[in-house]
Amino acid sequence: MEHAPSTREHALHLLRQGLTNRAVAEQLNVPRGTVGWWLHQDRKLRGITYERPTDCPRCLGRELDSAAYAYLLGLYLGDGHIVSKPKQHHLSIFCTASWAGLVDAAGQAMKSVMALPSVSRVQRNGCIEVKSYTRHWVCLFPQHGPGKKHERRITLEPWQQAIVDAHPWEFIRGLIHSDGCRITNWTVRTGKRYEYPRYFFTNHSGDILRLFTDTLDRLGVEWKQTNAYNISVARRASVALMDAHVGPKY
Repeated sequence: MEHAPSTREHALHLLRQGLTNRAVAEQLNVPRGTVGWWLHQDRKLRGITYERPTDCPRCLGRELDSAAYAYLLGLYLGDGHIVSKPKQHHLSIFCTASWAGLVDAAGQAMKSVMALPSVSRVQRNGCIEVKSYTRHWVCLFPQHGPGKKHERRITLEPWQQAIVDAHPWEFIRGLIHSDGCRITNWTVRTGKRYEYPRYFFTNHSGDILRLFTDTLDRLGVEWKQTNAYNISVARRASVALMDAHVGPKY
């Protein structure tokens, strides 16, 4: 469909004033794709390279929601990954579909750390992938790299460690919500059944296991390594601490 040159110029005038493509399209009754194309061509003619807006705390030096970041860091180290390609950039956290609260918490943490990137949910086989789209997640998670996390060295940058030190329970909660669980064991003694809760954290990365246990040590939580990939918290006082600050997935 052809549009009058005056309509195009009016659209560009509105866009330069800061109106969104959607608002201009609705105001002028023009398809949004057409408005986007006009804007693209106008930038090209003026030699302007488009840079997507960002609210990345590392790039802008703005204050970071450190509690939300500590939780998100735990989720990322457990069940998250970043895709960073020329035309595709996003952070993904994989959550079991039955844990609706965890799905919401992951999305909210992403928004609290960076509000501008869009967040979506993708239904997968048995899980929900919570995705946030921006190239700037690599600024906040320098642990990103080629290959699987357990096949490369994972260490925290000093600024990340400072956040974990300030919000250790949020970090532990993120790790448990990703690669951990709370279960109830039972045994029979002298004919009577006894039940007792315990927490497990499982990860194939020795570095991530150490980040988990080092933080537990600072919090006074007793733990035991049951095999190469598994950490158990079973002492009553330590389980009570975990219950007070972490709790089961939901």
